[in-house]
Amino acid sequence: MDKFSIAIIKDKTELSFEVADFAHSDEGNHCKFEVFKDGKMIASFEPDIYGFLHICKNNGWIDEEILHLIADKLETMNI
Repeated sequence: MDKFSIAIIKDKTELSFEVADFAHSDEGNHCKFEVFKDGKMIASFEPDIYGFLHICKNNGWIDEEILHLIADKLETMNI
């Protein structure tokens, strides 16, 4: 598992998150990316067969538009 930070811009405000990147597993125990804000997991993402990320888990307290911005950012990083 690798950990790194990302930032997105929404409404001219920069939002920072921590990301845990798990090796993709066929066992289905983990989504590929888990996203944290202030130490709390807010969501996780799983790539489809084309490499586009989809929300795997959503804890429900982050605006879905922000989650899509996070997914877009992770997709552009080619990880």
